[in-house]
Amino acid sequence: MVHKIRVGVLISGGGSNLQAIIDASKSKEIDARVVFVGSDNPDAYGLKRAQQHGIPTFVVDYQTIKKETSVRSLEDLVPKDFELQTCLQQNDQGLSLPFSDRIKAERYFCTRAIFEAALLREMAAGPFDLLVLAGFMRMLTPYFIDRVNTDPSQPRIMNIHPALLPSFPGVDGYGDTYRYGCKVGGCTVHFVDYGEDTGPIIGQKAFEITHDDTIDTVRDKGLKLEWQLYLECIRFFAAGRLRVVPRTYTLENGAEFRRKIVEIAT
Repeated sequence: MVHKIRVGVLISGGGSNLQAIIDASKSKEIDARVVFVGSDNPDAYGLKRAQQHGIPTFVVDYQTIKKETSVRSLEDLVPKDFELQTCLQQNDQGLSLPFSDRIKAERYFCTRAIFEAALLREMAAGPFDLLVLAGFMRMLTPYFIDRVNTDPSQPRIMNIHPALLPSFPGVDGYGDTYRYGCKVGGCTVHFVDYGEDTGPIIGQKAFEITHDDTIDTVRDKGLKLEWQLYLECIRFFAAGRLRVVPRTYTLENGAEFRRKIVEIAT
């Protein structure tokens, strides 16, 4: 049975995926209601899109927080429930950041925890069932993820990536796909884990890349598919059809490969 779910959205820019979600919720194409839109960028056009539909918005400006942490003691600003060592250990299991020394790593996670604690405070005003990242350009740390995914078996942070993962993670998936000379491009929706675009894959859509294509046309093709794919995955979530399960595969050399995957119930 499908239930109307409450969807929170985080953005950093124009919010075209956000608009698709808003339109689909109003037309009942998806059984969902957008309860807030937040951004790390006060100039994000997606905030105006949300406001035009009467959706509450908020901004937590990461750059302002970063400047503040450069002139004040981090100990005075980090949330009381932040455990640096736990965050570092959890991060070692996923994302590998190019830190040259431990001090830089500690400052990074402390600054992010301050930012993410502010996000969580704003989000608390609008209870949600699913958090959708729609062009949100900040990586989320274990501090944030664990406070949203209170039940590890039921993740509820969803992201869309402009490439066919696991190929081309990072910020410019379509550009990387084009520059590599791929003949097929696409987009991926996945649940968020501690790594960079490494979470369990929910759905993918692909398109052909021809000799006439440019980076711009590749991005245009992908964006049109993103709007469709995100709605499909939100629809599956609302219907309770998504289940994350562990899988273990034994390779020819005897080594074991472990991975969490998403099963979609019929």
